[in-house]
Order: sequence, then structure tokens, then C-alpha cells
Amino acid sequence: MRTYLNSIIIAVTVIATAIIFSSAFKNRNQASNSISVTGLGSKNFSSDLIVWSGSFYRKSMNLKDSYSELDKDRENIKKYLLSKGIKPGNIVFSAVEINKEFENIYDNSGNKTKTIFTGYRLQQNIQIESNEVDKVEEVSRQVSELINSGIEFYSNSPQYYYTKLAELKIKMIAEATKDAYSRAKKIAENAGSDVGKLKSADMGVFQIVAQNSSEEFSWGGSFNTTSKRKTATITVKLEYQTY
Repeated sequence: MRTYLNSIIIAVTVIATAIIFSSAFKNRNQASNSISVTGLGSKNFSSDLIVWSGSFYRKSMNLKDSYSELDKDRENIKKYLLSKGIKPGNIVFSAVEINKEFENIYDNSGNKTKTIFTGYRLQQNIQIESNEVDKVEEVSRQVSELINSGIEFYSNSPQYYYTKLAELKIKMIAEATKDAYSRAKKIAENAGSDVGKLKSADMGVFQIVAQNSSEEFSWGGSFNTTSKRKTATITVKLEYQTY
């Protein structure tokens, strides 16, 4: 009886093991019946928003005089910008910054002997934000006219943005998906199979760089703001079943 029972146990074990290995083999084959591809979406576009900023200052021993001179500069800058066609609503002046400035006096041995008050330095910043990109860009290049009029104006480089990035991104994802599917179809055809259902999809990093530049891509995503004309790219990684 014991021998008969052992034979049954061994037989059951062999059958169970065969079923397990058969299932594993089947699942392995099913898992391998897939193909992974990466698609690329790319789009050239021009910025539709420009942000240009600058600053100007006056310095005087008398705080009231500094304020008066700064007020005149502010009015002259505003008149200048309006004469160039910049809209009043696009011009924003910041609050006035006030700093007391001092000069250290040293003796022949390099030791500081005293500190002298040299005056009040008042500074104000200005920012122009506009959809009239070409117009503001041209004004930023003519800033020397303000300097020649006696205003100590310091100009920053314009920054360029695009206000329809969400729409652009959706279109690019569709383009990248289409590109990935075409790649998958071609690979599958060469292997004598066909593309089935989509198993998984992962979106890559969204990049914006200057057009026709050697600007490097970043793992975290680049977002160029120094160029008016830009190139956006995005990748998607798709995995399809094959049959």
C-alpha cells in the first residue's frame, strides 16, 4: 500500500511540475511577443510674447533731489516708449529702491581711517511685456537713444516665450505617437509579423531650444528663452503586442 501511495504522489508531482513549466513557457512566449519603439515629434515656431526689462538710477547728496531727477527720467522714458508705439498697459515700473552709499578712506598703510557718505542712490526698474514681439525687440535695440538723452539706462536682453505651449505639446505627442507606430509597423513587417494592441506608453522629456543651434538637450528638459525662433521636440516610448 505504501509503495502504491508513493507512486501516486510521484505521478501527481510530475504532472503538476509539467503544468507549471508549460504555463511558464507559454507566458514567456506571450511576453516576448511585443515590440518597443520610440517616436519623435518636432516643431519649429516663433515666440508670441516678449518680456524686456531695464533699470535707471540717479544719485545725489540730497534725497529729495534724487527723487526729483528720477521722476523726470521715468517720465521721459515713458514718453519715449509711447512714441515708439508701446502701449501704456504693457509698461510697468517697479517701486523705487533707495540706498545710502559710502566710501572707505585708507591711510598709506592700508588701514581704514574713516567712512564718508557719498550720497543717495535711487534705482527703478521697468518691464515691458507684450505680444508685439517685433516692435518691442526693435525698441530694445534702440535703447542708446535714451542714454544719449542723458538717462543712465541699463537694458537687459529680451526674453521670448510662447503662450500656446499646451496646444503645441498635444500636437507633438500625436506626431510622436504616429512616428512610433510607423516604426513598429516597419520592424514587425521585416520580422514577418504584425502590430497588435498597445501595451504601454511613456512620454519623454519636452525640450525647447533655439532653431538651428548647437544648444544641448537636458535630461530635465530645456526651455530656451533667449531666442525668438525655437524648436520644440518630444519623444514617446510605446510597446505594442505583435502577432
